[in-house]
Amino acid sequence: MHTWDALIVGSGPAGLAAALMLGRARRRVLVVDDDLPRNRFAAHMHAVVGFDGAPPADLTARGRAEAERYGVEFRSARVTGVADTTADRDAGLRVTITGGDTLTTRVLIAASGIVDELPAIPGLAEHWGTRVLHCPYCHGWEVRDERLGVLLTSPLGIHQADLVRQWSADLTVFSQGLALDDEARRRLEARGTRIVASPVTALTGAPGPLTGVTLADGTTVPLDALFVAAIPRPRDAYLDALDLPRDDEAPGRPIAADPMGRTAHPRVWIAGNVGSAFANVPLSLGQGSMAGAGANMTLVEDEIRAALGTDAADPTDPATHWEARYAERPAIWSGRVNAALADVVAPLPPGRALDLGCGEGGDAVWLARAGWQVTGLDISPTAVERARHAADGAGVGESTRFVATDLAEVAAFEPADLVLASFLHSTVDLPRTEILRRAAAAVVPGGRLLVIGHAEPPPWAGHYGRHAPMSTPSEDRAALALDPARWEVEIEELRERTATSPDGDAVTLRDGVLLLRRR
Repeated sequence: MHTWDALIVGSGPAGLAAALMLGRARRRVLVVDDDLPRNRFAAHMHAVVGFDGAPPADLTARGRAEAERYGVEFRSARVTGVADTTADRDAGLRVTITGGDTLTTRVLIAASGIVDELPAIPGLAEHWGTRVLHCPYCHGWEVRDERLGVLLTSPLGIHQADLVRQWSADLTVFSQGLALDDEARRRLEARGTRIVASPVTALTGAPGPLTGVTLADGTTVPLDALFVAAIPRPRDAYLDALDLPRDDEAPGRPIAADPMGRTAHPRVWIAGNVGSAFANVPLSLGQGSMAGAGANMTLVEDEIRAALGTDAADPTDPATHWEARYAERPAIWSGRVNAALADVVAPLPPGRALDLGCGEGGDAVWLARAGWQVTGLDISPTAVERARHAADGAGVGESTRFVATDLAEVAAFEPADLVLASFLHSTVDLPRTEILRRAAAAVVPGGRLLVIGHAEPPPWAGHYGRHAPMSTPSEDRAALALDPARWEVEIEELRERTATSPDGDAVTLRDGVLLLRRR
């Protein structure tokens, strides 16, 4: 199967900028696009240096022709799924597209944009992009000094109204039931802006020019243009199988990324509106260029390793391996608690908990929120620092303590009511059983040892790369060889969960849960 150096999803400004950067870097690049650009409703672009007033299609056509000169290929299709090609996230990606084709790529840049979700008001969608507008910097000049309105959909609409007033003194804000505090009212009314409380129920004039809006009380307000902040919905569902962390504070909850556009996955970048809902054309062009440069550098590093005669695997020293794993991208895990852990621990009375291999602190933060005093241990200083940051952000910093240490070198662990090891697996040296035995000695009478882990490799592991040693709960119990007179088994079972294979198939994985109580 042919493997692309880079696959770009979307041929808007961000995707084309990334394609141009990578094409000029002599990369084998494929751009996949479903031909549904966000700005297809607008006749002209503005505030784009060199292209002010040009149709968006002109920029697309010119950008595509420029990229093609450097060997970039284009394909009209929709990407339906992305998965790792192996259990190793550094090995590349498998991409499925409409028509059933499967492609492989070394890196992927998601530049697929957003969908603007409009309020369900008759006539709004029909005028979208012509007389129903979202960005005053993009459209304000064309409707200057006309009768303008702002339809509030959230408190952010107040900011939009403040801006739109710059282009016309004839401005009406439709609050749509949104409560305005005294300060917001004063700001608007001080500049002569009218505030209408009765909700807009329809727009008039479609399919011709907009003439006004009809209110719930039956009155009509004449308008020439209406601004509205649509709800941004990132077009990124095809990345769901990668379980990438999201930015919960940003509009639309886009996938989280660093300033270069790199996500928690080492081979996936985002650029343009899919990650920044309010990015205009110039900003999207810049983000695409940055993502293209960042993706190319990852390919360069691949080739340096190959030239040095080393493979892409991490070094075998545990501390080096795990620090490199965490330090290479903004986040490794989702930040959510392991579901099996939550199910098992929820009924237990809170106390002191010791989290072995705490990673970025998802389990520890959940425990602290549930009332536990938690100590998290991990070999990676980067992981420990992220765990501290996550705990502080969740308001449980005083209930948690994180220490960077090699579990294999801890002679005795501090006493705890709950010692837990959640997916404590490693492809490099890890004396797991010895660590768990020493940790069990730290469990106080009446306390518990909880071990959760993969009971067997995923179905695809035999075909793609290596995996860490795995064992069932009964095998873990036998290996620990704890005195049955002092320990009782409360849970020893396999639990099934669904996952997506690298080929995009739904598969069932089995995890083991072992809960032992010290008498």
